[in-house]
Amino acid sequence: MSKNATVIDVRTPGEFMGGHVQGSINIPLQDITSKVQEIKKMAQPIILCCASGNRSGQAAGFLKAQGIDCSNGGSWLEVNMEMVNS
Repeated sequence: MSKNATVIDVRTPGEFMGGHVQGSINIPLQDITSKVQEIKKMAQPIILCCASGNRSGQAAGFLKAQGIDCSNGGSWLEVNMEMVNS
């Protein structure tokens, strides 16, 4: 996992407020489709995370289909550990 990656957390704002990866951006899953152009301008690769990896998996599949270099990081807690330890 690259420290230069952009981390997008696709959980709800309430979930995000309860804890998140430092420096991550909160774009709830239901808003991903309307933010594609904005996301394309972000530093890639993009790592997506959520609570379990389910929602971020959906977002990663959609964004890959839009030509965005991204991956499903799974749980935000796992991504956080990877970022802290890398």
